[in-house]
Amino acid sequence: MTEGLDIVIVGATGNLARRKLFPALYDLQAQGLLPERGSIVGLARSPFNDGQLRGLAREAAQKAARIDWDDEVWEEVAQRLSFVRLSDEGFAELRAQLHQPERLVYLAIPPGAFGETVRALAAEGLVQGTRLLIEKPFGRDLSSACALDAELREVLDESQIFRIDHYLGKETVQNILVFRFGNSVFERVWNRDAIGHIEITVAETQGVDGRGYFYEEVGALRDVVQNHLLQVLSLLTMEPPASFDAEAVRDEKVKLLKAVRPLDPARVVRGQYARGRVDGREVPGYRDEENVAPDSDVETFVAMRVAIENWRWAGVPIYLRAGKRLPLHATEIEIAFKDVPAPFFEATDVSELAPNTLTLCIQPEEEITFSFLAKVPGPEISVKPVTMNFSYDSSFAAEPAEAYERLIKDAIEGDRTLFVRADSVERAWQIVQPALDRPPPLRLYESGSWGPQESEELIAPLRWHLR
Repeated sequence: MTEGLDIVIVGATGNLARRKLFPALYDLQAQGLLPERGSIVGLARSPFNDGQLRGLAREAAQKAARIDWDDEVWEEVAQRLSFVRLSDEGFAELRAQLHQPERLVYLAIPPGAFGETVRALAAEGLVQGTRLLIEKPFGRDLSSACALDAELREVLDESQIFRIDHYLGKETVQNILVFRFGNSVFERVWNRDAIGHIEITVAETQGVDGRGYFYEEVGALRDVVQNHLLQVLSLLTMEPPASFDAEAVRDEKVKLLKAVRPLDPARVVRGQYARGRVDGREVPGYRDEENVAPDSDVETFVAMRVAIENWRWAGVPIYLRAGKRLPLHATEIEIAFKDVPAPFFEATDVSELAPNTLTLCIQPEEEITFSFLAKVPGPEISVKPVTMNFSYDSSFAAEPAEAYERLIKDAIEGDRTLFVRADSVERAWQIVQPALDRPPPLRLYESGSWGPQESEELIAPLRWHLR
């Protein structure tokens, strides 16, 4: 582990720092995973001082940290923590707070300020030894993503840029690689010969939750599909890497994305939630949310059919779906294996012959379920689907690390495996760009439903696993 490293949080009084970063730093300290030496410096334009930032960070960590609270652990974090108010001279003052040759700089700020901030770091001689962590979205389309990358690369080398997609920090997402390549019984059938179709669903019960201004600029395609869904898909369908070295894994992810055909707008469904009931309460429609245009054409739901044009996956339909104000909060991957011939069980209702399915639950439950057919006890040959279940909670005593906790730890250690490379970002934008250039008609759906009826027609005669 790195013995000395400064940590800088730009935007330290904002929502991301409160909800994720300060709790993650506490959890890392509680496990002895922060560097032994180094300052933690928060920057913001807010009129704070050291004491006020420590109070904000303490409250945030007490509220959201994964590990039980310990005052002694917190004091070890607090004694390192200081505040620098951002102004025209802000980065000069920052330099005086840093004492280690290497530093982690986390940009918890809007993407539009990335370039300006990086240039300010360079002006103060703070580029060498810096690892820069940046949040999605990486641009808002292909051209802006390329422009952002060029802007960052004027100052930094690609090896210094750590693009965070927090989904890749989830334990169950990381487990996809081990599950696939560590179990020959599954890897042997992980192809078009055995698999009939694949579904990935990211469902949220919440709406935009006061982030209407942000969501008006983004929408579901940019917010979820271009990053989370395509990154998970690449792990699920890529070829085996030569090793689990960071670049070997990231090379295979990019190769897979290059085999994904750009979206056909005719096979994309866009939706926007209207008024309805979620979790037993009335909720407003998207256009009634704060800072949302009354005639907004921004999608809060999207479903699509994707094709991978390579030897392993040719002809296997892949369905992706993400939406807000749906009936469940869940992220699940469904692998549906091909059906057995229906006449095989002559005495059985054909409707009972569900295909074998493998379900990888990423959240809120962290589990893997395999469904297969078994004979119902009795004199007749009658079958019924049954399931086998693996749960992280029941199988492992240790609680999985939270995503930001894992990603910050990896960045401290310089491990880039779970971070997104520039060519991966560019290819993901190439995939979704046709749907951005020629967006399909927007369909309204009632909050608390599973989205527009057109999404059911998209997958027909199949049915969505979560429904």
